[in-house]
Amino acid sequence: MASIQERKKNGKPSYTAKIRLKGHQPVFQTFTRKTDAVRWASQTEAAITEGRFFKTAESQKHTLSDLIQRYIRDVLPRKAKVYVEYASQLKWWEEQIGDVRLSDLSTALISEKRDLLSRTITNRKKQMSPARVNRYMAALSTALNTSIREWEWMEDNPMRKISKLKEPRGRVRHLSKDERESLLAACKDSVNNHLYLAVVLALSTGARQQEIWGLQWSEVNFETGFITFTETKNEESRSVPLKGHACKLLLEHYRIRRKDSDIVFPSKKNPAVSYDFRNPWKKALVVAEVEDFRWHDLRHSCASYLAMNGVPMRTIAEILGHKTLSMVQRYTHLNAEHLTEAISDMNRKIFP
Repeated sequence: MASIQERKKNGKPSYTAKIRLKGHQPVFQTFTRKTDAVRWASQTEAAITEGRFFKTAESQKHTLSDLIQRYIRDVLPRKAKVYVEYASQLKWWEEQIGDVRLSDLSTALISEKRDLLSRTITNRKKQMSPARVNRYMAALSTALNTSIREWEWMEDNPMRKISKLKEPRGRVRHLSKDERESLLAACKDSVNNHLYLAVVLALSTGARQQEIWGLQWSEVNFETGFITFTETKNEESRSVPLKGHACKLLLEHYRIRRKDSDIVFPSKKNPAVSYDFRNPWKKALVVAEVEDFRWHDLRHSCASYLAMNGVPMRTIAEILGHKTLSMVQRYTHLNAEHLTEAISDMNRKIFP
C-alpha cells in the first residue's frame, strides 16, 4: 500500500512516496511536487502487482558488460561448439556499448552498431559479410534472451524489432570431373598420409569439416557399414552409409591406427586432439590447380553428385543432416534431367 510523507527542509517541501506490499520488498522515491509523488506511487504499485517493477529495477542496476561477462562465465562453458566464436563476438559488443545500462539499451543503439559492423573491413581486406554480421547479432540476442528468461534482468529483448541483413544465396561450388581427379591425385601424393582418406570421406559422405576431422573410431561401424556422426552442427546424431572406396580405405587405416587414441585423424603432437589439415589441404589445391574451392565445398560436391544421379532432395537433406528441404533446393537445377524424365513419364501416362 502506498503512502506519501511530506517533509520540509529550509522551508522547501519534499514528498516521499513509500510502497509496502506483502511479499515484496518496500520501495520509495522522493519528489519536490506532491502530484509527481502520487503519480509515481500509483504507477509503481501497479507495476509491482503485475510483476513488472523489479525486473525494470534489475535492468537499471546492470550494464551490458555485466550481462556479457556473466554469460561468458556461466553459460558459454556449456556451449563448447560456439564458445570461441560467441566469446569473441560478445566481447566486441562489450567494447562498443558495454557501459550502457540494460534499461537504456535500445533498438536504435543496437541497429547503429549493426550498421557499423557491416562497414567493418576484416583481416582478409574485405567488408564484413551480411552473414557474419548476422552471427554477431545472434550472439548478442542469445545472451539477452538468457538474461530475460533465467536472470530476470530485462523484460524484453530490444533486438526483437531489428531485421537481419539479407544474405546472398549460398553458393554451390562443386568439383568437375577433371578437378576431382586432379585434386584426389594431389591429395594422394601429399606428404600427409591421411589427407587423401579425409577428402574421400568428405566426398562420399557429405560430412562437414569438423565431422571428418574430429571423427572417432567409436562412431564407425564396419559391420553395419555406417558412420554415426555424434558431434554435429545441430547437435543431433546423424548416420551416413560407409560404402565402396571410402569404406575400403578407412578399414585399411583402422588396421594401422594409433592405439592410444580413439580419434581417426589424431594430431601427431597430441593424440588427444584432431589433426588440422589446413596446410596440406591448401598445398594440394595449389598442386591440383583448383581455384576458388574450400573444404566445405567437398560437402557441396557430394550433394551435387547425388542430385546429378537423380537422388530425391529429401534423401539428400537426410544425408547432409538438414531438417528442411530449403537448404538443398540449391541443388535442384542439377537434378533437371531426373525431373525431365518424371514429367515425360507422367505425360505419357495421362496423354496416351
